[in-house]
Amino acid sequence: MTDDDTARPTEPSLRDQDLARIPTGVRLGAAWSWRLLLILAGIVVVGVLFKRFEDVLVPLVLALLFSAFLGPIVAWAQGRGIPRLLAVIVSVTVTLIVVVAVLGFAFEQIVGSIPELSKEFQSTIGDVRDWLHDGPLHIDNSQLQHVSNELIGWARENEGKIAHTAIGTAAFAGRVGAGILLTIFLLIFFLYEGRRIWSYLTRIVPQGNRLRVREAGAAGFGTLEHYVRATVAVALIDSAVIGIGLAALRVPLALPLTVIIFLGAFIPIVGSFAAGALAVLISLTTQGWINALIVLALLVFVMAFEGHVLQPFLLGHSVKLHPVAVILAIALGILLAGIVGGLFAVPLMAFLNTALQYRPGDPPPDPDRRHYPRYIRRLFRMPLDG
Repeated sequence: MTDDDTARPTEPSLRDQDLARIPTGVRLGAAWSWRLLLILAGIVVVGVLFKRFEDVLVPLVLALLFSAFLGPIVAWAQGRGIPRLLAVIVSVTVTLIVVVAVLGFAFEQIVGSIPELSKEFQSTIGDVRDWLHDGPLHIDNSQLQHVSNELIGWARENEGKIAHTAIGTAAFAGRVGAGILLTIFLLIFFLYEGRRIWSYLTRIVPQGNRLRVREAGAAGFGTLEHYVRATVAVALIDSAVIGIGLAALRVPLALPLTVIIFLGAFIPIVGSFAAGALAVLISLTTQGWINALIVLALLVFVMAFEGHVLQPFLLGHSVKLHPVAVILAIALGILLAGIVGGLFAVPLMAFLNTALQYRPGDPPPDPDRRHYPRYIRRLFRMPLDG
């Protein structure tokens, strides 16, 4: 081969020439499309598998969330000289007693009040029908009668089903009991030797990336701890304030509604909205529209205070999730795995958001750095660049 041959530039192949004719925007769009479709297919597969094996995976995720909440308590007790195993057993036992007592009380109150609420609902339907017919709208009475009869019939038919259909089967009780036992079993081991379990699981990762994966998982779990603690605190404050308001207004089922609002806060935005809508509906049914508007105003105030003050104060910069991302994650979780998927979507997203962005040597998120809205900063003369 001569020097002229080596200096001569190579001619592009036919494939390169064909690709050059395709506009750049089309090529970029195609490249991103197949990657996004692959990611979406992976998410769908994970959701389907989660739904298929939910009897095992739901206790597993619950145990992880409870361990994220109780882990700092166990570490604090161990630092005070208490044996770790004793701290784990005591914390799990106390948590189990509190959870069972609160849920049992709420369930008993709700089931016992269903007949009364059904009667109040039927009475409210009649009052609304009379107002629509005799009021300024003057809607035809035959149409109103048909709609009201449908609603009242639905209430009568479902009065007993709400209380007994799901919980009355032995299969359901067996699944719940097995799930609770599995959750407790996993929780004890996660709290006692969670680091050893994680180190053992990451042994399948190649040696060169093993340390990075372990550190990324630890960083993600640290974010999950911040998220769970902050969510519990926000749920307690929200439910306490709303519960006091419901009790002051003498809304029926104030205590069970308070528990439902507390549980709903664990599904951000959507759960609080649904629980609040239930409180407004019960107030409207039993006390009229004036009290219902007061309850609605209270809920709007509490949710605004939560979003603009509580969450920035408690979460700081340790968990940075945009509300749009939260809504989409919850919607996708509910679509793929029902209410359980909506409950677990945001904690999983918070974990992955930190773990996937982790780089060796990165400092952990500063939980003391707050991200208040700008008008809050101006009002209290805080730095605007924080």
